[in-house]
This record gives sequence, structure tokens and C-alpha cells, in this order.
Amino acid sequence: MNILMKSDVMVTLARYFEMDFVKRAFIVGILIAFCASLLGVTLVLKRFSYIGDGLSHVAFAAMCVAMISSLSNNMLLILPVTIGAAVLMLKTGQNAKINGDAAIAMISVGSLAVGYLLINKFPPSTNVATDVCTTLFGSTSILTLSDSDVLICVIMSVVVVIFYIFYYNKVFAVTFDENFARATGIRASAYNTSLAVIIAIIIVLAMNLVGSLLVSALVIFPALSAMRVFKNFKSVVICSGILSVICATTGLIVSILNDTPVGSTIVAVDMVAFLLFSLVGFVTGRGRA
Repeated sequence: MNILMKSDVMVTLARYFEMDFVKRAFIVGILIAFCASLLGVTLVLKRFSYIGDGLSHVAFAAMCVAMISSLSNNMLLILPVTIGAAVLMLKTGQNAKINGDAAIAMISVGSLAVGYLLINKFPPSTNVATDVCTTLFGSTSILTLSDSDVLICVIMSVVVVIFYIFYYNKVFAVTFDENFARATGIRASAYNTSLAVIIAIIIVLAMNLVGSLLVSALVIFPALSAMRVFKNFKSVVICSGILSVICATTGLIVSILNDTPVGSTIVAVDMVAFLLFSLVGFVTGRGRA
């Protein structure tokens, strides 16, 4: 019986993978999760992990405006607005009068409220509830990706990997001691800005995968899971990247086989992985270190 069930599952997956839109969905989903996890390690260690949540809410507001304006290409508005918000959050967070988490909270909540207010006041369609739910929690748009969407994700993945490989030591220094990094001649502000811009782009791309409310999970969970077991920065980065790919792949497969929402399924798999890594860390004693 088990052999027959496994055989049926494999046949079903093989049939799905013959479809181009499924292949594109897997490529984009895996690449986005991978990039988000690498940047997530730095953001979590700098205690700036909520920037993903804040930027996703800004992107939601920008998307609402784009939908109301009936723009042919929403990215023309969403991407620059989100990048601008990322830089603003970074600069505001460095203000002694406003803590980083407070700055993110203000921009995040304000953007979410304004976006929801606008889409209700000027509804782009007759079904506002569906429009909002789709934007917040993701939709089947991951299955309608074009070749250009895949190309953008591939390019962004290459950029992130190159950034980490060539500037690993400087990213490491800025992550753990920004003042010391500045004292050694490293342009910490430039690297912080670069990270903010890259994460903003990834957040916008990830909205098609998991929706604006769940996108920060791709940034936070793999990094936190890796930190339960590993304490070395390089080990955490590598583990986070591998784990995010495994979780994204598993989530996409489970979603296809069980007809569940893609974004929620991937996040659920990430949560299970975090619990497992926490258990391993507790048993080995590393989680208590």
C-alpha cells in the first residue's frame, strides 16, 4: 500500500514538473528563499530583522496605489517606493531619538493602514476582500510567472552571492561591530545601504510567493533555525541558505500535492524546521550557549 502511494505521488509530481509554469514557480521560490535567508542572518544579528516585515507593509501600500492607478507594470511604483523606505528605515533607525524597531514599527503600521484605507476608498475591483487577502497572504500569481520574472530572480541571486563572497569579511565586521568597522576604514553606511536596497528588492519579489504579511518569515526563520545549532557566522550563513532551499522546495511540493496556499505552506515548513533545530540545539547543548 505504501509503495503504491509513493508511486502515485511520484507520478503526480512528474506530471506537474512537465508544466513550464511549475518549473518557473520552483526556480523563483527557491532563489527568493535562498537570498532572503542569506540577508536574514545579517539582519537578525544586527537586531534589525523586522525590516522585512516593515518593508513588506510598505510594498503593500505601494501595490494598493498601483492597483488603484491601474498601472500596466506595478513594479514601476512598488520597487522604488520600497527601496526608498528601506533607506529611510536605515537612516531613521540610526537616529538617537528614534530606535530602529520604533522607526520600523511606525513606517510599517502607517503603510499598512494607508494602503488598506486607499484600497477600500478607491476599490480597483468589486471584490475588495479578495484583492486584500491575495496581496497580504500571497496568491496563485506564483504560478503565472513569466520568463522575465525568473530572469530577475536569477540575476538577484547572483548579485547576493557575489556580494557575500567578495565582501564577506566587511559584511562580517559591519554585522558584529559597526563602530570598529568604521574605525578600520570600512564604509559601514555604504554596506548597510546596499543591504537595505537588496533586501527591499527581494521583499518585493517575495510578495508573489508568500504575500506581504508572511514575507518576513523567509528572512527570519532559516537564520534563527541555523543559530540554534551553529555559532560560527560562516556556518550559520551556509546552513541558513541550505535550509531555506530545502524548506521552500518541501513547501512547494506539499502545496502542489495537497492544494494548500503556497506561502502559508512554506512558512509552516520553516516553523517545523525551526522547532527541529531548536530541539537539536537543546539536546546538544548548543542552543543554551
